[in-house]
Amino acid sequence: MVTRNTTTPLPGPAEQWLALDHQLCFALYAASLAMTKTYKPLLEPLGLTYPQYLVMLVLWEGDGISVSQLGERLTLDSGTLTPLLKRLQALGLVQRLRDATDERRVLLQLTTAGRRLKAKAVAVPQTIACATACDLAQVGALARQLHTLRASLSDFSARAA
Repeated sequence: MVTRNTTTPLPGPAEQWLALDHQLCFALYAASLAMTKTYKPLLEPLGLTYPQYLVMLVLWEGDGISVSQLGERLTLDSGTLTPLLKRLQALGLVQRLRDATDERRVLLQLTTAGRRLKAKAVAVPQTIACATACDLAQVGALARQLHTLRASLSDFSARAA
């Protein structure tokens, strides 16, 4: 990723950089919408929305984490997570438990149904990989680039604040 001084002018006429097709933000936004739209019919048989699926992915990686750890992992605040978790609990997929050593902490635990759902979800990433028309190496490289981009943008925002 190229680091650019914010005072260095972009090459070419300034007006060309205002074209929608030159906006990285729009390319990411449109790709995100397309990705979410692709996931929707795959997640319906699981009874999950896309944000709920993301929560389940994290919990399938490591059960018993705190709500704050989940929020950090998904970059979501508790105001966004709480309704998601309540819905997953109502679906019988997760339990929210107070930490015995610190009652302020809420721990998340998969139920038996939540653990079983993982086996049904295995086909989702494979289908998405096919939908991207990328091989596994390309998907991995793109994901790494996007993680690097997110880190760079977070660093820039932190410096600007």
